Amino acid sequence: SLVVLFGATAGAYGAKLGSDERELILLVWQVVDLPSKKVGALHKSLVKADNLDLSDQCREVTGLTAEGLGKAEPLDQVLQQFSQLVSSDLKVLGRSSYTLCSDGQLLIRQVLHPEASKKNFLLSDCFYSFYDLRKEFHTCYPNSAAVKDQTIKTMAEYLGLGTDETEEDFGVWQVKTMVAIIFSMLSEGCNHIFTEPEAVKYKYETGAWLKLTLASYFFSFLCSSKSETVDSETVIRARGLPWQSSDQDIARFFKGLNIAKGGVALCLNAQGRRNGEALVRFVNSEQRDLALERHKHHMGSRYIEVYKATGEEFLKIAGGTSNEVAQFLSKENQVIIRMRGLPFTATQEDVLGFLGPECPVTGGKEGLLFVKYPDGRPTGDAFVLFSCEEYAQNALKKHKEILGKRYIELFRSTAAEVQQVVLNRYMSTPLIPTLPTPIIPVIPPPYTIATGSIRDCVRLRGLPYTAGIDDILEFMGDATGDIKPHGVHMVLNQQGRPSGDAFIQMKSADKAFMVAQKCHKKMMKDRYVEVFQCSGEEMNFVLMGGTLNRSGLSPPPCKLPCLSPPTYAAFQTAAVIPAEAAALYQPQALLPATRSPQASAAAPPTVTYYPAQTAQLYMNYTAYYPSPPVSPTTVGYIAAPPGAVAAAASATHSPILPQPGALVRMQGLPYNTGMKEILSFFQGYQYAPDDYNGLIQLSDQARSMLQAPKEWVCL
Repeated sequence: SLVVLFGATAGAYGAKLGSDERELILLVWQVVDLPSKKVGALHKSLVKADNLDLSDQCREVTGLTAEGLGKAEPLDQVLQQFSQLVSSDLKVLGRSSYTLCSDGQLLIRQVLHPEASKKNFLLSDCFYSFYDLRKEFHTCYPNSAAVKDQTIKTMAEYLGLGTDETEEDFGVWQVKTMVAIIFSMLSEGCNHIFTEPEAVKYKYETGAWLKLTLASYFFSFLCSSKSETVDSETVIRARGLPWQSSDQDIARFFKGLNIAKGGVALCLNAQGRRNGEALVRFVNSEQRDLALERHKHHMGSRYIEVYKATGEEFLKIAGGTSNEVAQFLSKENQVIIRMRGLPFTATQEDVLGFLGPECPVTGGKEGLLFVKYPDGRPTGDAFVLFSCEEYAQNALKKHKEILGKRYIELFRSTAAEVQQVVLNRYMSTPLIPTLPTPIIPVIPPPYTIATGSIRDCVRLRGLPYTAGIDDILEFMGDATGDIKPHGVHMVLNQQGRPSGDAFIQMKSADKAFMVAQKCHKKMMKDRYVEVFQCSGEEMNFVLMGGTLNRSGLSPPPCKLPCLSPPTYAAFQTAAVIPAEAAALYQPQALLPATRSPQASAAAPPTVTYYPAQTAQLYMNYTAYYPSPPVSPTTVGYIAAPPGAVAAAASATHSPILPQPGALVRMQGLPYNTGMKEILSFFQGYQYAPDDYNGLIQLSDQARSMLQAPKEWVCL
C-alpha cells in the first residue's frame, strides 16, 4: 500500500518549499491499496506552528489563517494521529505495511526531517523511505517533462485529468489528483510497479572514506590520497559554524539529506584549530542541490552560509592520511574525541588512567593516537576512540580536568580532522596555507597611499561577501572618475576572504564628502552599504588590522611584538609598494630596537620588507583579526631573505633582526619567571647580545592578542 502525502508550510510554496525554514502547518493524506486499487478515507489535519505569522503567499494559496491554526495540535501530536489513522485504514483494507508517496523530495527531506530535528523528536520509520511521484511518473512516461519541471498539475494535464483546483479545499485536490495519477500509472497500458523507494539515512556514518594503501606515510600522502577523485557536483562549503560544532552537529543541520560516509571535513587553520568552516560531500548532485537551499538556515542562533565547493577542495581537507591514521580510523562507527594540552611526557597509560573506567577506550591502547612532530616529539594532542555516545559524553565531562600539572581540553572530532592534524604536523606546513609568501625588499612606485588627517577617503561597510572591485566601481556610479589611480582597497580577513569592508581614495576631501552623502545606505545586490568619510591615516590604521569605531582607533595587531612563522627556501622577485605604505612596516614596528653602543644619533635609512603579493595589494590589503578564544591563532611576520638582511647590514649601522632560525619562543613559563631564570635555562648556549637585550617580554596587550600565557622571545 501507498500513503499519498501532501503538506504546506507557513512560508514558501512549490519549488521553494522548506527553503525559508518555515514550519509545517498542513498535512493531507490518503491510503491507496495498489493490488485492489481501493482507497481509504482522506484525512486533512492542521498543524500548530510556533510562529503563526503566515506569509502572504501562504495565506493566498492555502486560505488558512493564524486564528484557525491556533486551535490545531503541534506537529509531534499530529504525526501520532497520522500513524494511528493510517493503521486503522490499513486494517480496513486488509493490509499491514505501507510506504509514503509524496509530490517530490521537499516535503520529506526539506520540511519534516529538519523540523523534527530542531524540535528534538524522532520521526517514525515510515518517514525514512518514500516514493517520489515525479520520478515514478517520468519512469512510467519517459516523454513527459523533466523531473525537476514536473508538478501535480503538469502531470495531470499530461494524462488529460481534470485540473480545476478551485473545486476542492487546498491539499484535498492535490491528494485526490495524485491518487488519480497513480491509478493511471497502474492501468493496463502502463502496469507501473513501485520498486525502488527513496531512502533517508538514519544517521551520519563516520570514518575515513578513502581506500588507503599500506605504503609509507609520505608516499601514501603523495600517491594514494591525491589519486582519488571526488565529483565536484556533490560538495558544498558550510561557513559560519560554531567553533565547537562536530561532524554530527553538521549532519544534524543537513538532516533529511544523505551525506556520504565520512563526508564531513572540518576545516582547520594553520595552527590546527577549527576555523568555522566545513566541506560536506553528499551521495549525489541532487542531494547537494537540496543542501544549497539551506543557505542561511540556522544552527542554534547562528545562520550558516552554504556555497558550492569542488572535489579538489574536499580532497585537500580530507585526502591526506598515513598508515597509522588508517589503522586508527579503520574501526567503524566510533565516536572520536580530541585531547589537547597533554604533558609531553604523557604515556598511553596516563591517558587511559585520566579517562577512567567510566569511559573505556575502544581497543584500549589501540584506540589512542598521539600527534607528533616530524622528529618524533609529542605536540600535546591526541585522539581517542569510543564505541558509543555515552562513553564519549563521560569523557567530555573531564574537560579542563588536571593531568599531571596541566589541564586537558577535550572536544568532539572527526576522521577528517584526525587526518588533517596528523598530516599538518608531519609535513610541518598547513595543507591549505594561510600565511603570507616570503617577505622581500620593497621598491617605491609612482603611486602613493594617502596618509595624514585630510578626509579624502571613504569607507564602505556591509559589502556583500561576493562583491569585487567591479561591483564597487558600479556602486560608485559617476564618482568613479574621482577615484585616485589604484585607490580601491578591499579589507580581507585572516582567511583571505572579504570582510565586507573596503576603502576608496578620492581625489579630494570634497569629492569624498559628496560620495559619502550620495552613496550612504545605497543598495549593492541584496544589501545596503554604509559609506563614511575618513582620513588616509584612519584608512591605513584599519588596513593594518586596527579597528575604527565610535570609540576611536584601536591599535592594529601589527603594532605588537610578533613572531616569525617558518621561513621559505625560495624567494620571488621584488614587489612594488607605495613608500608611504612601506613606512608602516618598518622592522622597529615589529620588535623593539636593540640597544647598541655603535648606534649613531642620526637615524639611518631602513630596509622595508613586505610579501611578494603586495604587487597586487593596491586593491587587496589584508587585515588580520584574532580568532575567538576557543580557537586562538597567532599573527606572524616572515623574516627577510638572508641576502637582503646582509645587504641592509652593510648599508647601515642600525641593528637589524637576526637571520631566520635565530629566534626561539618559550611557552608555558611560570608567571614569576624573570630574565635570570631564562638565562640559567639556556646555560651553555650562546645568545645575543651580552647586555641581554635579546630577551623580549611580550606585553599584556600582545598576550591578549595572542591569547597565550606569559611568553618571552629569545634572540
